[in-house]
Amino acid sequence: MSADALTKIRPWRTIYRRQSRQIMVGNVPVGGDAPISVQTMTNTPTEDVGATIDQIRRCVDAGADIVRVSCPTEESTAHFDAITRAAGVPIVADIHFHYKRALEAADKGAACLRINPGNIGSSARVAEVVRAAKANGCAIRIGVNAGSLEKDLLEKYGEPCPEALVESALDHIKLLQDHDFHEFKVAVKASDVFLAIAAYHALAETVDCPLHLGITEAGGLIGGTVKSSIGIGNLLWAGIGDTIRVSLSAEPEQEVKVGFEILKALGLRTRGVRVVSCPSCSRQGFDVIRTVEALEARLEHIKTPMSLSVLGCVVNGPGEARETDIGITGGGAGKHMVYLSGVTDHHIESADMLDHIVALVEAKAAAIEAGMATAFDPHAQAAE
Repeated sequence: MSADALTKIRPWRTIYRRQSRQIMVGNVPVGGDAPISVQTMTNTPTEDVGATIDQIRRCVDAGADIVRVSCPTEESTAHFDAITRAAGVPIVADIHFHYKRALEAADKGAACLRINPGNIGSSARVAEVVRAAKANGCAIRIGVNAGSLEKDLLEKYGEPCPEALVESALDHIKLLQDHDFHEFKVAVKASDVFLAIAAYHALAETVDCPLHLGITEAGGLIGGTVKSSIGIGNLLWAGIGDTIRVSLSAEPEQEVKVGFEILKALGLRTRGVRVVSCPSCSRQGFDVIRTVEALEARLEHIKTPMSLSVLGCVVNGPGEARETDIGITGGGAGKHMVYLSGVTDHHIESADMLDHIVALVEAKAAAIEAGMATAFDPHAQAAE
């Protein structure tokens, strides 16, 4: 059953999204009723065009809708057009203090400029960036960060706080609006989950532009995933947020995967196989941990949304399997029950289980993509 269908019969699943105005980042709509997009950022030297393009492609394969690329030097924008042409998704040029990098990136295909107008100098420089953005159809992302707040705001508030983050964002917004530019989105990020959530809530009540969510400097793969899931998940559950980036000390592809898992857990996006699995215990009829690890690795190529339950025993297994497209529960004597569309269907031996489940998922994905889900014959296709 789809997430939309579930909300009709279970209203406690419903998330009422904040109504923001929509902008375009290249060909990706952000805000309004558009799907919440998932972003990441490359960590290759931008001057190494080949390595940067290769990494972007890996991120796109993982599901990235938008990718940000740092542009700190003239060398980094010299061949930026080669990157934007090859990327396949909109590219955000990450600019900090050098406004000329923004002009160069805009002329070479950037779909969005990540720049804080107040950091680049005079009003004349802001006007130049706005002219370049308008001429090239670029959006702008204002990126306020608790770790780099303006000195006057730190002196005014004494420390990074929600009020300081919001005031900084509003100051930057005004600089763009004074130049009649409105195609912008805003982030007010902090590493502190409480600070970030409070700042986003306050900003969401003040402006109507799309909001880019993130818990910055979240940490490594495990710790950063937890922090990001709490912070970003909390905001999304409250209906706040139009695009997200999970900031991890890990490869950018991992950021994309975690981002989609957050959205999938809240029913906001569906992509690939959603695995429901038990933590394993002494009742398990097969090695659940190793089985799930193997299945997740072997099913990474599946983009079609579907659910798979992997339960080690028959205590909670049947109940969970009834809620998924394909399921397996552990049984005795090395034989396990396979469920299809929530109904018990057949048994499978331990030795054949992994290959069999992979074949079932691949066959169902192919049938769905071909528009033949109702004609899906798992027995015939899995045996091929």
